[in-house]
Amino acid sequence: MHIVIMGCGRVGSSLARALERRGHSVAVIDIVQDAFRRLGPDFQGKTVKGVGFDRQVLIRAGIEKADGFAAVSSGDNSNILAARVVRETFEVTNVVARIYDQGRAEVYERLGIPSVATVRWAADMVLRRLLPSGSEPQWRDPSGAVRLVEVHVDPAWVGTKVSAMEKASSCKIPFLMRFGTGTVPNDQTVFQDGDLIYAAVTNELVTDVEDILGQAPVEH
Repeated sequence: MHIVIMGCGRVGSSLARALERRGHSVAVIDIVQDAFRRLGPDFQGKTVKGVGFDRQVLIRAGIEKADGFAAVSSGDNSNILAARVVRETFEVTNVVARIYDQGRAEVYERLGIPSVATVRWAADMVLRRLLPSGSEPQWRDPSGAVRLVEVHVDPAWVGTKVSAMEKASSCKIPFLMRFGTGTVPNDQTVFQDGDLIYAAVTNELVTDVEDILGQAPVEH
């Protein structure tokens, strides 16, 4: 694949090197020539000095044959403008933009431009470390109505079938982590000590699911 990256900061340069290590061709755009030093002496891709939403700059970077485009500069407006130009002018569908403003990120997601809200992502990661027994979302849909959460489960559920846990909590458990490996449960899968449960829930049910699975199961 050929990937074009706008922004050669820490994220852009790391992304470029990672893609190149995987055998992809990479072109990096930045308005500052010295920024390309972050790529290191072994980088074999193309570097283009210029504004990432300028059509001629994009063409020099090979956007016309690109399989993907990542806008990861430090400016929200530049990232979104570049992403829109690439999608609408060059018809590249595999586009992602880094956005610092969470509100903007959600708007652009609804417009069909996948985005990474840097501040929200960092805050969620820190919260997961501070509150390991909570259910901070691992994923949200663009509308914000559905989320995938890691749920703290009371040890009293050990030995219970996952299907019974789904029925009791009125939620779907699409996968669990066991000994560091993801597992998709079936009708016979039993919750074991040390398992991490991930539940797919609508926002209004998060608290209910937390309460039900966070306490010992009710015997009928």
